[in-house]
Amino acid sequence: MSDYLLTQVINYGVPLLGIIVFIGGLGVPLPCTLIVIAAGAFARQGILPWHTAILISLVSVVIGDSISYSLGYYAREYVLQRFSGTPQWQQAEQSFQKWGPLSIFFSRFLVTAIALPVNLLSGTTRFPFKKFLLFDFLGETVWIIGYGGLGYLFGSQWELVNEFLSNFGGLVLGLIIFIVGIKQILNWQTKRHQLSN
Repeated sequence: MSDYLLTQVINYGVPLLGIIVFIGGLGVPLPCTLIVIAAGAFARQGILPWHTAILISLVSVVIGDSISYSLGYYAREYVLQRFSGTPQWQQAEQSFQKWGPLSIFFSRFLVTAIALPVNLLSGTTRFPFKKFLLFDFLGETVWIIGYGGLGYLFGSQWELVNEFLSNFGGLVLGLIIFIVGIKQILNWQTKRHQLSN
């Protein structure tokens, strides 16, 4: 799939790059980070115009993220009917109220696996759209310019950059899951101790 998409980006250029990152913003699991890094390398080789690639990619991914935010926004009633009474939902909502802007920003480029849930949660919790758009735009700018810039900088070695960033992103996600798990265990033990007294 990755090789096919990369070949098509070479063949069709920036418009296809924009379509790919737009679809990724909707939550479809495409290798978008790989494509962005490769696009940077292609720009260095003169295959893609770098300024157009940045502009189109940025606009496309922000539109995709905004649509997934809207899905959460308009599905609010359904989500609340299904999950609002659960402790997990209440905890997710409280955490998002506290860390919302940072989760939006960092999930754009550092922990991309949680980007779609963050978009949906932003809409469902009625996080202000203008604020969402600001942090989304800032995070996606880091993703497009930062990762594409690394591809541009390392040129033919862009695949090594992708491998490193994939491993690093996986490590960060693993640490987040580990910390949340420890916190859940500590909360459970505290409640259990309070009930036994």
